[in-house]
Amino acid sequence: MTSTLPVLIRERSAAHRGLQIGGIAVLTGLAVYASTLNQFRLGQLTIALLYATAIAGLNLATGYTGQLSIGHSAFFGLGAYTTGILVASHNWNPLLTLIPAAVLCFAVGLVVGLPSLRIRGINLALVTLALGVAFPELIDRFPGLTGGQIGLNISIFQLLPPHWTGISIADRGVYYYWLAAFLLGIVLVLCATLTRSRAGLAMKATRDREVAAAAMGVNLAWTKMAVFGLSGAITGLAGCIFAIYLGSLSADASFTLTLSIVLITGLVIGGVATTLGPVIGGLAVYFVPYWTQNIRQGEASELIFGVILIALMFVMPEGLVGLITRLSRRILRIDPQPPDRPDRPARPARPARPARPTRPGSRPDDIDAAHADEGAKPDSRKTRLSSPDPGTAG
Repeated sequence: MTSTLPVLIRERSAAHRGLQIGGIAVLTGLAVYASTLNQFRLGQLTIALLYATAIAGLNLATGYTGQLSIGHSAFFGLGAYTTGILVASHNWNPLLTLIPAAVLCFAVGLVVGLPSLRIRGINLALVTLALGVAFPELIDRFPGLTGGQIGLNISIFQLLPPHWTGISIADRGVYYYWLAAFLLGIVLVLCATLTRSRAGLAMKATRDREVAAAAMGVNLAWTKMAVFGLSGAITGLAGCIFAIYLGSLSADASFTLTLSIVLITGLVIGGVATTLGPVIGGLAVYFVPYWTQNIRQGEASELIFGVILIALMFVMPEGLVGLITRLSRRILRIDPQPPDRPDRPARPARPARPARPTRPGSRPDDIDAAHADEGAKPDSRKTRLSSPDPGTAG
């Protein structure tokens, strides 16, 4: 009896679309169910989803383009402080602050991405490390604007849910949760669309073989800088929602180098260069330390988390999503199909060759026969040149 596994499904077929719709429906159902939890659990999920959004931004630069960054905590903090300053000092609508925060983080990402044109690997990581270390110091240097070491506090009345949501002040945690979930959903769709497009192929080629990518016409400079800027903007947006949720900002407590390490750890645990890896990674880096902190009154929390991380790297170096994908291929396999090419316009028909002129008093058939005879007649000059001289022969 022959086995029917794995089941092959053609990409972009009706069955494949059905699986995608079913997966989206399951994730939506889980999100709706999570919104019914108590306020404490909602707060935990909100922070975990914001971590997942920041990891998704880091995944674009590190996972898909190969630019290792240890300074994304600076982008997270920059977005948070942009929202905090505009709301607390200038009375902006908190949701409107997402636009200038994203633009500012994108511009800073472009500047930080400039060294990637010359260096890569560990050298680029050291440059981004300097950014992550310097950010809290820069915040403390401007206490009149950022609050310095005291921190920046936003009034709770400036962060209330809008009236059109129908959410009361007591249930504002539900509003913050849906903000984080909605932002994460948009970012995941954006990343999935981008990485499967022509630009995504350029990003992967830049990561794997820079010389070959340049030979194929990929603009390495623009690809690296644009992706780093977009990565910083996405991470900064997560920081904006973090400021709206928390209402109190302190660079020395929330935006240190430790946050950068947490984001990189979540990326590795979830799965590098995967769509859903940041979601699993964000949940893992938040809840695993929380669950282990009760062991021996929290003394062994970090040790246990480190042991779990090392064990995961030995068992599944491709991350949790990579492991799930590898196991699922034994049951179900998606048969990739080439992308549909746009229909090319039909070539215009060549104009008919004009008829040869005819001599007066002759028919076209006679002219064609005469031309055929002339083509068959040997050239007399070639005959004279090729024939030997009678006087020299013999």
